[in-house]
Amino acid sequence: MLKRTVNFLRGTVRLEAEGPFPERFLNLCAQNQVLFWGVEWLDQTRLRLNVTRRSRALAGQLAERVGCTLTPAGESGVPYFLSRFRKRYALLVGLALSLTAVCVLSRFVLTIDVEGNQKVPTAQILTELRRQGLRPGVYGPSLDQGVLVQEALVQLPELSWMAVNLHGTRAEVLVREAIPKPEEENLEQVGDIVAKSSGILLRVEALAGEARFQTGDTVAEGDVLISGSVLLEGPLYSETNLGWQYVRAEGSVYARTWRTMTARLPLESQTKTYTGEEETRWILNILGQRMVFSRNSGISFPKYDKISRTWTARLPGGQEMPLTLTRETAREYTLSAAPLDQFAVQDMLEGRLREMLEAELGEGEILDAKYTALLRDGALEVTLLAECREEIGRFVPGTQPDSGVQEEHEITNQ
Repeated sequence: MLKRTVNFLRGTVRLEAEGPFPERFLNLCAQNQVLFWGVEWLDQTRLRLNVTRRSRALAGQLAERVGCTLTPAGESGVPYFLSRFRKRYALLVGLALSLTAVCVLSRFVLTIDVEGNQKVPTAQILTELRRQGLRPGVYGPSLDQGVLVQEALVQLPELSWMAVNLHGTRAEVLVREAIPKPEEENLEQVGDIVAKSSGILLRVEALAGEARFQTGDTVAEGDVLISGSVLLEGPLYSETNLGWQYVRAEGSVYARTWRTMTARLPLESQTKTYTGEEETRWILNILGQRMVFSRNSGISFPKYDKISRTWTARLPGGQEMPLTLTRETAREYTLSAAPLDQFAVQDMLEGRLREMLEAELGEGEILDAKYTALLRDGALEVTLLAECREEIGRFVPGTQPDSGVQEEHEITNQ
């Protein structure tokens, strides 16, 4: 394979030698270091062989010495291919420009691929890289990849690592997303568990602190359900308490609650009616540069829908190139009022209210739900009255004295 490549680059001539003693011609070629190969005997006085382009003249002189006649039977190789363009100057210039373009343009970045991101949008990463100088059309060797990566990571705290690798016209950007630090709960912070909504208690589980209410009690929003202030009683038959201890109240409190939610929607909507008027413009995007081709500078319709279709240039392997052609069509429309079905609107509002309530309850459950509908000022108003079971306790930090235990001698058991 290597010999074929070398012979193709330096040029090969296929010669036909005819004479009374062709074998003498072969002996002279070997003695005078004429490189030949591929000898083919046609008959006793005629044969064919391959020689290099530079050895052609010497082979002709040796053939005359033994009375042989040489006839060219074929030529191949780069020198003979280029000789065809000897008088075709335009083709030579085009070939030179093509080779120059391949050598030069291959050092420009045409496509940028981002890999490794899951939560951070690719568009956000590409936008920041463009600010730092990495964009389609930039000269690859001019990029300082180390500085580029450091500046991009400073502006993208969601990423913990980034690498930029250049593969010809393709820039490969590898990223790793940062793992957010979990919020640490300060277990030393004292405080109470208070009610975030009013209701009737169903279950009270106090793991730390002192429960202020029992099952069946009615509580209001903001009441302290489990207090972080614990009274330390004194010894038996003693009339003096040891004081108060402040802890972090922990536990869960479940209650029956009632919630009221309202949603409102007009029974008349605006519908589109297309007039049939359209305007089309073409947009050519080359290396991020937009060129708009349109008869008008803008769209003259007051209300319109825009429909876009984009064609992207691709290499044979499927890789996208920074060359797109977009056709934008603007379709004019007018708005007209149309009545809505009252029952369909009511079903939709009831579903939305229930979804909103379930989102607020979280792990809670809806025990009963009733809906009322009222038509007012051309709009339908739906109200949801729901009975729920949910956890209403929430931790509220408090202040802690200098000592965990406060002496108190004036409080006596009643």
